[in-house]
Amino acid sequence: LDQRTQAGDELVIAWSLLVSTGMRRGEALALRWGDVDFEGSRLSVRRSATVIKHKGAGEEIIVGPPKSGKARTVDVDPQTLATLKAHKAAQGTLALALARDDTYVLANFDGSVRHPERFSRRFVTAVVAARKALGEDRLSRIRLHDLRHTHASLLLAAGVPVKVVSERLGHASAMITLGIYAHVMPGMQAEAAAKFGALLSGGAS
Repeated sequence: LDQRTQAGDELVIAWSLLVSTGMRRGEALALRWGDVDFEGSRLSVRRSATVIKHKGAGEEIIVGPPKSGKARTVDVDPQTLATLKAHKAAQGTLALALARDDTYVLANFDGSVRHPERFSRRFVTAVVAARKALGEDRLSRIRLHDLRHTHASLLLAAGVPVKVVSERLGHASAMITLGIYAHVMPGMQAEAAAKFGALLSGGAS
């Protein structure tokens, strides 16, 4: 999001983390500092936070296994890693408990897990503010889940193998990834055909 809106948005770290890793909302909310390997530049997705609504008895946030049912490791780029380090340091100045290994990276100020639906609403508010600052014609109305789609689409368009993207997203198979992102593949198919043709031409000369 635009720098003019970032200063007043405490969750800019969250939006950055989601778009740079492709994690699902619940996975990011359930990420703990102990899951972040600063030395190895990677994080482990071991759990997910979901809202369970009980008839006539309100709702509760349950932290359980990720959607795929199994943990995965996601490598993190240097800029995202530096942002996480800065966030951890800032959290530690607020309260030492917020920087402990068992504390959620995106925790509320009291260390509890954030409410997933309220978290999504915060993103909508951030997008509205960014559109107002930038001009509505320069930024589309996007949903929180679109950060995950952006991550996958950019990697596929850059030529990252589908299997690698699938593993980062935590899909059960590369076929699921292909089914969802087939719309970004046609241009890549044409490029692959052109490269193959060039290889054949080069081999014949």
